[in-house]
Amino acid sequence: MTMRKILHGAAALALSAAAVLTGAAQAQAEGGTWDGCPYGAVCIYPQNVTPSSNPHPSHIFYSYGFHPIYNQYGNHWILNNQYDGALVELCKSVNTDCHESIPPQEGWYVDLTPINSLNLREHYL
Repeated sequence: MTMRKILHGAAALALSAAAVLTGAAQAQAEGGTWDGCPYGAVCIYPQNVTPSSNPHPSHIFYSYGFHPIYNQYGNHWILNNQYDGALVELCKSVNTDCHESIPPQEGWYVDLTPINSLNLREHYL
């Protein structure tokens, strides 16, 4: 529940394209849905939508690997509700050029204009 309050407050302050929300509520660690994003999934929300106010993701990804995203422009929340350290990488080319990784149980407000795919992967030590 604390995470939802943090997410709501962060969304109000997230005017930049790279606002980051860190730390997660215990509910996610226990396997709960997070603002409409099922446990074990990565979710993208519509442009300029705050997940806590409108918990309806436009895209939901469950499987590891690359996932192309089409016609996604401007700022969107991406929530990583995966477990066991699984990451989601933001890739500027289809299946390559991945430089930023969203850790599990974090949500980032990202400009998706230069992003062409997401890579869901296990965390490697």
